[in-house]
Amino acid sequence: ALFMITLGIIISTLTVTSANHWLTAWLGLELNMISILPVITKQKHPRSTEAATKYFLTQAMASALMLFSSTLNAWQTGSWDITQLNNKLSCILMISALTMKMGAAPAHFWLPEVLQGSTLTTTLLITTWQKIAPITLLYMISNHIQSNILLPIGLLSILVGGWGGINQTQLRKMMAYSSIAHLGWTMAVISIAPNIALTNIFIYMTVSTPFFLLLTSSSSKTLQTMTTTWAHAPTATIIMMLLLLSMAGLPPLTGFTPKLLILDKLVMHKLTPAATTMAILSLLSLTFYLRTTYLLASTTSPTTTQSTTLWRLKPNYHQITTILTPIALFNITILPALLT
Repeated sequence: ALFMITLGIIISTLTVTSANHWLTAWLGLELNMISILPVITKQKHPRSTEAATKYFLTQAMASALMLFSSTLNAWQTGSWDITQLNNKLSCILMISALTMKMGAAPAHFWLPEVLQGSTLTTTLLITTWQKIAPITLLYMISNHIQSNILLPIGLLSILVGGWGGINQTQLRKMMAYSSIAHLGWTMAVISIAPNIALTNIFIYMTVSTPFFLLLTSSSSKTLQTMTTTWAHAPTATIIMMLLLLSMAGLPPLTGFTPKLLILDKLVMHKLTPAATTMAILSLLSLTFYLRTTYLLASTTSPTTTQSTTLWRLKPNYHQITTILTPIALFNITILPALLT
């Protein structure tokens, strides 16, 4: 059963990314949604059932809107081709549908709730893999989108992501808001420089994957339990601190590079006010990243912890963590992009 579900998730995403016809893309997204529902409901708990129901309803609404948009475009222009989304109304409806599918503001309300009702592994899957299909479709229609539509969505997502994350003590909800903020950076620039937008989202995935895997290995679900991680796994604590700072976009870590490139492109396109607003709003996200980093670092030996230590097994580091961590922390991989 697990093999079939995994295969369904992979094939559906690949179907969307390689599609040329709107109906094929819609079919792939539907298959993707059906494949992930059993993963969310794996825990026999009312919260996971609630999370799966919320996920299903929002994704179904977004799919219906997407189908309506593509049908309207085909009716007006006679083309089902993804890259030929020439009708203005269809374009706006499609952006709304994809925004809802990804969980960007203002259609973000489902994301923190769904993540809170899922396991850390499922949370990782929803915040990374599940974003690939809608981002690809947005990339394919980016030449038809005006920046005055996507820029406000991007700015609102960065604001919501920062503001929502500040008040959270649950790590899964905090990472949901972090995901919304990163989507904001991608959305803001995708109509101006689609390649940089893709770079940004894939770097976010590269950074958040080892972070989630380390959280899973240390059984941390709240900020309070993170304070006892040091005694359990000192190496993991240091890596998690650096990954959080990379997510915050502090130089010289990898997370800084796409933000710099995005701001550079916006300034080049005479959108300096938007670039300034984005840079200021990202300070909201920086607040909760630094707070989490402080909690991880300030409880190091010989400081005594203020909470009860969890019963934890010996940390089991995933191979993916070992591969992705150097990429997530060091700029070597994308240095050519800075030099050109």
